Amino acid sequence: MREKRPLSLGDAQVTLDEEKLVLKGKKGELKISLVKEFVDVQLQDNRITVKPIGPSSDAAKLTGTLHANLTNAITGVNQGFEKKLILVGVGYRATLQGKKLNLILGFSQPRNYEIPDGITITTPIPTEIVVWGFDKQLVGQVASDIRKYRPPESYKGKGVRYADERINLKETKKK
Repeated sequence: MREKRPLSLGDAQVTLDEEKLVLKGKKGELKISLVKEFVDVQLQDNRITVKPIGPSSDAAKLTGTLHANLTNAITGVNQGFEKKLILVGVGYRATLQGKKLNLILGFSQPRNYEIPDGITITTPIPTEIVVWGFDKQLVGQVASDIRKYRPPESYKGKGVRYADERINLKETKKK
């Protein structure tokens, strides 16, 4: 097993103790729990090094996972993450009302989504939603939860879709 390449912290400040690693940056603060029996994490010269302990496959898997999580956390506290959603359909629109996102998606009642802490949602135009945050997993989960209200359907393409998502439309039945 070989160690992963060291991660540069950039502008982030890190605190390492027995159970967790705390990253603080200009965008926020993230805590990552460590699995000390499989992975060795060392901090030196503003770099984090992740090494497996022993030759087991669990150690190798957890080393790769922890390395990816640390990379995402460092990027998140320094720059943040963003996902864009597009509303496609006649009358579909989104508006912000305090800590709630009000979605009109063709149902008889509007859907309200409670915005969690650590997430910022903006609607530059009524048919576009921008989800921003410093935790990559949370940004993706919020975008997925909003998309679940009305996923794109395959005949007309109406619904909530990611900005970079491509929908393959089916052909309608012919007589």
